[in-house]
Amino acid sequence: MTIARFWRETPQRYNLGGAKCTVCQTVYFPPRSVCPSCAQHRQSIGKLEPFHLSGEGEVVTFSVVHDAAEGFEMQVPYVLAIVRTREGPQLTGQVVDVDPKEVKIGLKVRATFRKLREEGKAGVIHYGYKFAPAEDWDGRPPGRGMPAHVPSELPTRPAEGSARA
Repeated sequence: MTIARFWRETPQRYNLGGAKCTVCQTVYFPPRSVCPSCAQHRQSIGKLEPFHLSGEGEVVTFSVVHDAAEGFEMQVPYVLAIVRTREGPQLTGQVVDVDPKEVKIGLKVRATFRKLREEGKAGVIHYGYKFAPAEDWDGRPPGRGMPAHVPSELPTRPAEGSARA
């Protein structure tokens, strides 16, 4: 993946930013510009609005990976799951902070922001969502789950020689 594409996808990766059709109320992730659920697709043109998924969901199906792809050998065994979010869209992601033997269909999870990988000698670090077990969807413990809001604009690097606040 090129850096340009990675940064274009920042709202989805960092905020679980999707889209909601104002005609039929269907939520999509990643966001779309036209709703395929509306009876007449033209009804939804210009009527999808940004929508922030809660990150809460449950495991629909999963697989325990024992033979990892290049770059993930140190993580085996790990769990990849399809998670149905509270709002409806299904996301694929790694389930972390739990023994793979403990993962079951129906496990309640919450998205969490984590390092995904480092790329090449330049050391570009890619972050995104993974899923961690959640005891319940109410009363989120501090520091768990996706932040309520992460700015959609990326912070700028301070000018050379200036101090960070």
